[in-house]
Amino acid sequence: MNNRSISNRPKTVGLVSLGCPKNTVDSEAMLAQIGQAGFILTGDLQADIVIVNTCGFIEPAKQEALEVIRQAVKQKKKGRLGKLIVAGCLPERMGTALLEEVPQIDAIIGLGQRDRIVSIIQTLLESSDKKPAGRTFLQQADSPIFDDRERLLISPSHWAYLRISEGCSRHCSFCTIPSIRGKFRSKPLDWVLSEAQQLAEHDVLELNLIAQDTTSYGRDLGIKNGLITLINELGKIDKLCWIRLMYLYPAAVDEPLIDAIAAGPKVVHYIDIPIQHVNNTILRAMHRSDTKEHTADLITLLRKKIPDIVLRTTVIVGFPGETDAQFQELLDFIQWAKFDALGAFPYFAEAGTPAAELPQQVPQPVKQQRLDTLMLTQQQIAFQKAQQLVGQEITVLADGRDENGNLIGRYYGQAPQIDSVCLIQSPSIEPGQFIQARVIGRKDYDLIVKTK
Repeated sequence: MNNRSISNRPKTVGLVSLGCPKNTVDSEAMLAQIGQAGFILTGDLQADIVIVNTCGFIEPAKQEALEVIRQAVKQKKKGRLGKLIVAGCLPERMGTALLEEVPQIDAIIGLGQRDRIVSIIQTLLESSDKKPAGRTFLQQADSPIFDDRERLLISPSHWAYLRISEGCSRHCSFCTIPSIRGKFRSKPLDWVLSEAQQLAEHDVLELNLIAQDTTSYGRDLGIKNGLITLINELGKIDKLCWIRLMYLYPAAVDEPLIDAIAAGPKVVHYIDIPIQHVNNTILRAMHRSDTKEHTADLITLLRKKIPDIVLRTTVIVGFPGETDAQFQELLDFIQWAKFDALGAFPYFAEAGTPAAELPQQVPQPVKQQRLDTLMLTQQQIAFQKAQQLVGQEITVLADGRDENGNLIGRYYGQAPQIDSVCLIQSPSIEPGQFIQARVIGRKDYDLIVKTK
C-alpha cells in the first residue's frame, strides 16, 4: 500500500471511558460527534487517535486514569497508536501539570471543550509529527451546559443515563467537584424531555437520572419543585418503563418529593441518598447541611410512605478528626438503617479542598481498618436482605450476559453497573425483555431467579 492510500484511508478513533455516569454521557456525546464526522470508531488503544476520558474525583480515580494513559503511551511507542488525547476531569483538575507527568500526550481537553472534539482531532491529524506534543484545550468548567441529545450509547441499548444538570454549588469540604465541574447548572427542561423522548424512541426502557445534586434540579432556572415537575413529565413518555433517581442530597429530600416518587407509576422505588456520615460534628466539618436526626427521620419517613423502597447510600470513613466513638456512631447507624446497598470510601486528602488542611488527619491503617469493619457489617445486612427475597416473585429487566456467560438482569432495586444483579436461569431471554421471575436463592450479593 503506498503512502497516498494510507493517508487517504478513513481514520480510526478509539475512546476509553473512565469514571462516573456523568463521564459516560460525555463519552457518548463525543462518540456521536466523531462518528458523524466520518471516523471509524474502535474500542481499544490501537487507533490513529485514542481518547482517554478520565475521572479525577479522588486519588484512586486519578491513579487509574494515569495507568490507562501510560498503557496508551506504550502502544504509541510501539507504533500502534497515532495521537493521544486525554479528556475529562483529570485535565480540568491537573491542567498542564498532566503534560509534565506524561509528556507523550498530544493534547489535553477540558470539560468545556467537549463539543470541539472533532475539530481538535482534525487539528492533530493535520499537524506535522515533528511538532511537539502537548497541545492544551482548556477553559473554565462553568461554561454553558452542554446539550446531550446526540449520543452514541455505550450502555446496553435498553437503558441509559439521563443527565439533568452539571456541576455543584454545595462545596462539601472534602469534594473536588465544584473546582472540576463548576457551579450547579440545570439543563433546560425542554432539553431533558426531548432527550428522554429520543432515547425512548430508540427503545430505551429505563432512564437513570444523574447529576452531582439531583434534588437541586431547576432551582437556578426558577422552576419550583423542579425534580417533581421533571419526573411527572417524564412519566408521560409512553415507551419509558422505569425512571430511577440517583444522587439525591439527603437534606433536600422533602415530603412532597417522597409523595411524587410514591405516586409516579414509572418511578422505581429506589433512591440513592449519599449521607457521607451521621456524626453531627463530622457533618459540620464536611460542610454538609444535614444532621443525624434529620437523616434518621428521613429514612423512617421514606419507609413509612414507600414500604418497598430500596435505599442506597455512600459514606466516608476516616475523615479528619474522626474518633473511635464517632466511627462507632456511624457503624451503629448503619446497623439501624439497614441500607439495601452501600458504598464506602476511606477519606482522601484532596489538594485544594478545605478538609485537606484540617488537623488530626487519620492514619491510613486506621482508615482501612474502619472501612473493613463497616463493609463487613454492610455485607451481613445485604446478605440478609437478599435472603429475605428468596421465594418472592419479582419483575426483572434482562441486561445480557456477563463475562462468564451468565444471563443477568436486574429488578427495580438494582441500579446498573453499581449494584448486585439477578442471575437468570432461563436460556431464552433476550436483553431488554421484562420477565416475571421467582427468587430461588442467592450467590453472595446477587439473586438467583427463575422464570415462571
